[in-house]
Amino acid sequence: MIALFTDFGHDGLYVGQMHALIGAALPDVNIVDLCHTVPPQDIRTAAYLIPAYTRYLPPSSIIICIVDPGVGSDRPHAVCEADGRWYVGPDNGQFDVLEQHTQDFGKYHFQWPGVVSNSFHGRDIYTPAACLLAESQDIKILKCRPADTGESIFPTDLNQIIYFDHFGNALTGLRYCEIDQNARLVLNDQVIEPAKTFSDVKAGQCFWYENANGLVEIAVNQGNARDTLELKIGDAFSLTEV
Repeated sequence: MIALFTDFGHDGLYVGQMHALIGAALPDVNIVDLCHTVPPQDIRTAAYLIPAYTRYLPPSSIIICIVDPGVGSDRPHAVCEADGRWYVGPDNGQFDVLEQHTQDFGKYHFQWPGVVSNSFHGRDIYTPAACLLAESQDIKILKCRPADTGESIFPTDLNQIIYFDHFGNALTGLRYCEIDQNARLVLNDQVIEPAKTFSDVKAGQCFWYENANGLVEIAVNQGNARDTLELKIGDAFSLTEV
């Protein structure tokens, strides 16, 4: 399986080119469009979504991660091995939280030979590199060298809103397993109570809960939390114990 995780949007000109390249090289491989709606150039959002939304993918999956505002610059090209899965993309911070949230992690840098465009490394470097890795199942094919992980530019957990889904639910960078499950969440001077799921509260009521991928999420039953609470990406919150 090769999964695509980008900020390209589903309706643009870019995702189809990556599909075509993978299909030509590996016609029998399964291609999964995991996410193409990361806010444009938002490395921070990508960093927290990548470990949460890839942990259910089967072992040996390869995830091409392209949130790359520095495309064309000298940022390194990376392959990460994390809990049996491979992640390919620019080493610009998007893999920092993955390292902190996985048990077994290794990061490697590689050079890509040949002529590539200045602005579409997702197609010209990371997709063909992922295809080689999928075909060989051996990182040696990319002539990688071990990379120093260094200090992360992002904390392990983040008490901020990082993403809104189709329903207007607000995902955060905070893992549910790290907090008091009965805590109240304070956001924009509003106190939000916890609940297990939507049907546990009245229609129109705001609550927070553990979403299906282990993150703290803010929602309104049969409503839109983003609009109801006038939220935006980057809004910070605190927790108060009962």
